[in-house]
Amino acid sequence: MTSSPFPDADGIAAAVLACPGVVGLHGGVFGEVATYLPSRRVIGVQVAADRVAVHITARLGDPVQLVAAGVRAVTEPLACGWPVDVVVEDVDQPS
Repeated sequence: MTSSPFPDADGIAAAVLACPGVVGLHGGVFGEVATYLPSRRVIGVQVAADRVAVHITARLGDPVQLVAAGVRAVTEPLACGWPVDVVVEDVDQPS
């Protein structure tokens, strides 16, 4: 029996940050949205329990549904077949 590959949180984070309309990744209210790796965390990407959650801050003025759809489109190929949840936690203007 072979196990499925484990999604790469760093690769997912980089792909999401390159999406149009994404200002940044969001760690949730208490910073709970993260993937824990040796000696560090990937904030805003949670790879756990056979699913991937991506929490973002979207750019103010961009249609939220389109930004979320773009994030899902770049995340799904990197998620190794796992379901992907995209949550828009906040909207902001880029600095």
